[in-house]
Amino acid sequence: MIISLIIALRETLEAALIVGIILSYLTKLEAPAYKRYVFYGIIAGVLTSILGAIAFNATTEGFSGTSEAIFEGIVMIIGSLMISTMILWMMRQSNRMGNLHEKVDLEIKESHKWGIFSLVFISILREGIELVIFLTAATFDTGENSFLGAIIGMILAILLGYAIYKGSIRFDLKKFFMWTGIFLIFVAAGLLAHGIHELQEAGMFPIVIEHIYDVNSILDEKGTLGNFLKGLFGYNGNPALLETIAYGLYLLIAGILWKRSNPQNKKEKNTKTKNSEVPGILAA
Repeated sequence: MIISLIIALRETLEAALIVGIILSYLTKLEAPAYKRYVFYGIIAGVLTSILGAIAFNATTEGFSGTSEAIFEGIVMIIGSLMISTMILWMMRQSNRMGNLHEKVDLEIKESHKWGIFSLVFISILREGIELVIFLTAATFDTGENSFLGAIIGMILAILLGYAIYKGSIRFDLKKFFMWTGIFLIFVAAGLLAHGIHELQEAGMFPIVIEHIYDVNSILDEKGTLGNFLKGLFGYNGNPALLETIAYGLYLLIAGILWKRSNPQNKKEKNTKTKNSEVPGILAA
């Protein structure tokens, strides 16, 4: 439940902040007529995301046996790669808030009310699609229903986003996204390793060495703590060779990319200067 809560919190908060920034900027520009199209975009984005989730879940129920293992393995690997891309992409978006302002300016200048709708709709839909894939992958990985955690995460994100928008709280979004990003990197590593495990069971990947070590006598993956760590970070007490290589190699590559992305954070001062024009919204 923790993984689904954090994923839903992070994705929904990002969408809530985008909406908050657009609404704040429209207020500053004294363009209230455009605000209704923001809410139209929210409703359309949420409804389309729900329909996409229903269709995706219906698809997952059509597999069994080997095809089920293949499908689950592919979804977990895709989920791992998408989480990684999302984390690294966000780290480079130091000027994202300014870009939003430019897009809103352009739509208002050209009197494109439905352009504002499209901007919000696409933002919500993108986060919704990512959330569906992430949660499905997390459910396959942990074997637990992620619905409750996702609902709690979304509610918290909406409340937090609203409070930030109204300026009632000061929240260091940069640190929030950094620490949840680090957490999700380990989650993504576990998803990748588990996805390879599923594909090995389906016969798509060779096993090579089935168990390169076994520490279940010390920390049983089926025990309380082991099961908890398995659900969070993909802990495996007796992993196969390819799983271990994939896990370690992923963390190495992710660490290198993370380090290379960090210099972008030096632009934080410039970003904060731009964002200080929007009341209640802090730099991500």
